[in-house]
Parts: sequence; C-alpha cells; structure tokens
Amino acid sequence: MTTLRVAIVDDHAMFRTGVRAEIDGPVDVVAEAEDVDSAVAQIAATKPDVVLLDVHMPGGGGLEVIRRLHLRHPETKFLALSVSDAAEDVIGIIRAGARGYVTKNISGPELLDAIGRVAAGDAVFSPRLAGFVLDAFAGTIEIAQVDEDLDRLTEREREVMRLIARGYAYKEVAKELFISIKTVETHVSSVLRKLQLSSRHELTRWANDRRLI
Repeated sequence: MTTLRVAIVDDHAMFRTGVRAEIDGPVDVVAEAEDVDSAVAQIAATKPDVVLLDVHMPGGGGLEVIRRLHLRHPETKFLALSVSDAAEDVIGIIRAGARGYVTKNISGPELLDAIGRVAAGDAVFSPRLAGFVLDAFAGTIEIAQVDEDLDRLTEREREVMRLIARGYAYKEVAKELFISIKTVETHVSSVLRKLQLSSRHELTRWANDRRLI
C-alpha cells in the first residue's frame, strides 16, 4: 500500500515539529508551510494527498489556502487541525472544501487515523465539532447571518469577542492575546459598535446564540 503524502501548514514552527514527530513514518511528510503564500506554493509543488491545515494564519488563514488550491488540485484533501473549536471556524472551512476538522488536543494515533480516513474520502470531525456541522445543515445555526456579522470584525476583534463572551476580564484577555488592556478596550468598543450591541451581557448572549463560544 502506498504511503500517504502529507503537508503540515501552521504558523508555529514548534507545533509543526511536534506533528511531524508524531506522524512521520506511517505517513510521508512532504512539505511544511507557515503562511498562506508558502502553503500554496509548497502544496502545488509537492501535491500531497492530505494537507493538515491551521485555520488562523498570516495572509488569510486556512480558508484562503483552500480557495486558491481546491479547484486547481481537487485530488488533495484538506483536514483542518486547529486550536479553535468555534462554530464559525468549523463551518466556514468545511464550506470552503475541507474534508474534516479536528482540534490540536488530538493524539498522534488519532491524527493518523483521521488522515487515513480523509484520504479515503470520509469526513472526519472531533465529536463536539460534528454537532456544529449537523446543526448548520439542519438550519439550527443561521450560518448566513453568522458570516455576515463576523465579516464586519477583524480577526483580532473576533478573538477578543470570543474571550469576552466567555467571561474573561479585560486583564485576562490582554494576557491571553499579549496585548495591552487599553487595546482590549478599544477592540471591545469596536465589536459592540459593529454588531450594534450595547453591553458585554448582550455580546455574550449574541455569541452563545450563534454557537461561537
């Protein structure tokens, strides 16, 4: 049986090294990339069977990688491997063409199994994330509205929004994202204005209704 060829796309070098150490051997890691442009170039050059793809990266993230390559290289399968378990990330990248989505707490053997299943044409999700996809198709989550609202926010504003909605204090958000408290306050004000909300309480309810936390 031919060994599967895999590319790892993530902007953290240590994470790529760790993933390679876990899977290289049972599969053949043929490429690594740290941003959208290098990912597109490496994948086009090496034509892997499966791409392990982070969602949030410089240059447009995993969505942009898929958009640039999905039609040109339909034989390549994309498996999102991300720290994010937010509904809009899961659904957005699946709609773009990924065959699965697993979170970074997955074990090495589980990841190898997921790679094999995606390469074979199956769809693979961490259990909690599968519910988001089912809800989206069932109409429980109004995806068009989620996309429209979130498109108004920058990537950093989305990160701040999610942490605030989860109950983080401004000081905790600043520490988590390595930014100043003043910057957090500026982002929160911008998020509330763009979403036409008036308080943190309303923001939490808005995010919860859309399964973003």
